[in-house]
Amino acid sequence: MASTTRAMMRLPVSSIGLPAAARRSLATSSQSGTPFLTRSQLSSRITSNKSQFQQTFRRTYADVAPAKKPKRFRFFRYAWRLTYLSAIAGTAYLAYGVYELRHPDDQFLPDPTKKNLVILGTGWGAVSLLKKLDTENYNVIVISPRNYFLFTPLLPSCTTGTVEHRSIMEPIRSITRHKKAAVKFYEAEATKIDAERKVISIDDISDVKGASSKTDVPYDMLVVSVGAENATFGIPGVKEHSCFLKEIGDAQQIRKKIMDCVETATFKDQSPEEVERLLHMVVVGGGPTGVEFAGELQDFIDQDIKKWIPEIADKFKVTLIEALPNVLPMFSKQLIEYTESTFKEEKITIKTKTAVKKVTEKTVEAEATGPDGKKFTEVMPYGLLVWATGNAVRPVVKDLMSSIPAQKDSRRGLAVNEYLVVQGAKDIWATGDCAVAGYAPTAQVASQEGAFLARLFNTMAKSEAIENQIHELSSELNLKPGVDAAAVAREIEAHEKQLRRIKDIKPFHYTHQGSLAYIGSERAVADVSWMNGNFATGGGLTYLFWRSAYLSMCFSTRNRVLVVVDWLKSKAFGRDVSRE
Repeated sequence: MASTTRAMMRLPVSSIGLPAAARRSLATSSQSGTPFLTRSQLSSRITSNKSQFQQTFRRTYADVAPAKKPKRFRFFRYAWRLTYLSAIAGTAYLAYGVYELRHPDDQFLPDPTKKNLVILGTGWGAVSLLKKLDTENYNVIVISPRNYFLFTPLLPSCTTGTVEHRSIMEPIRSITRHKKAAVKFYEAEATKIDAERKVISIDDISDVKGASSKTDVPYDMLVVSVGAENATFGIPGVKEHSCFLKEIGDAQQIRKKIMDCVETATFKDQSPEEVERLLHMVVVGGGPTGVEFAGELQDFIDQDIKKWIPEIADKFKVTLIEALPNVLPMFSKQLIEYTESTFKEEKITIKTKTAVKKVTEKTVEAEATGPDGKKFTEVMPYGLLVWATGNAVRPVVKDLMSSIPAQKDSRRGLAVNEYLVVQGAKDIWATGDCAVAGYAPTAQVASQEGAFLARLFNTMAKSEAIENQIHELSSELNLKPGVDAAAVAREIEAHEKQLRRIKDIKPFHYTHQGSLAYIGSERAVADVSWMNGNFATGGGLTYLFWRSAYLSMCFSTRNRVLVVVDWLKSKAFGRDVSRE
């Protein structure tokens, strides 16, 4: 019996499933001569030892640090967090912008004893001036026949419905309402400027007129920023048969005429020759406006009209006419070549060294110069002719120039000095296309000129206030008893130092930030100033840069939201081919 039990106790642990601690306990007990355990006692001892072993194992496992899992896709996790945090911040900023736009602060009426500052126009120069001007320093009056600011760089997109015209218009009342001091606005045409009497004659040209439709507005300071009108260069038929591209009405007219040509071309029993003429779209002017319109028009034809009216898809033709040797002369040579190659892919015909001589109701007569230098006349039938070149002086500016002897030799507008003061005139400044300041007549130049005048006028107001303080202190010096004359003298000296610092304003200097142009097929070209040189690029990524740049340049949050919605809408549903 004892030998049998001893043999059983020496079985391998794996045969009975006991841990090492239990085996050592049993072996020790048998060697020390303790009485043998019954089956129930043995089972109880094994259970107790297993419990103690499990507790010891848990304590040992808790003391060991868990192995770290490898961190995968950490970049994507952080990128996602940054994305939704940026989305939340952008939404909050947008909501704040909309709220601020819809809830302007209360304005106070300006002091009637202060100077009358009259601004003619609501274009780039005038609005840039108005945006940064401290209106509490003057009685500001804005006069313009249109009561909105137009974001002209996106005007070609309105001709095809890529962007709706209301999306690029900012009401002038919205701009003036957000100024600290109230600004008066008169929707009228300035017909005459009397520089001697400092009076402006204005005329209400709206369809609805009241008892008073003509009046005079006096001024102490005047800013002429009326822009320019379309130049026809005296070519017969241009004014009567062409569509211009300078105002909202021009874009609407072009859009209607495009669809008129399309629908007339599909009319029953129309001859093939007449269909070819109606679907030939001619653009005169190889600058950014003409190039962008040609690109937008070709996109409209390829992406929308050909889908809905496939029977005339192969009849469309777009021709761009430019008198100079190449298009986009302000861009670098490589971008000019890229634009011309892109137009060739889009089947847009470019005719350089070609000058229009005559326009009739159905044809354009031009004089072209061949590669050998010989000139020949070319007659092109057309359905739509868009004139996108040249600026001419407006009548009110021409009349003002004739009244100032110093302006007799100026032909393109009001000649100004380095501070944009009209030469030969007093208290008159000019900005934008109506001013001759030695720079190209672009929106970028006009905007910087307006901002410069705002700084100048703000400085003039501060200087005048300080001069009045100096005069008041100086006139009372040593007259009142008990006044510390030395302290007053030190205060006068401090004001004079401040005055010299404020008056030290540099003349106007234009900083070119670059040129952008859309060339169709979701491509664009950009010639951007970078460091001490230029960075030239073109293609699809440049097209995204072009869109983001124009979006950031829009005047208000409202404009940006509406433009983005228009882009998404035209991308998802296509452009509207119905005729208004």
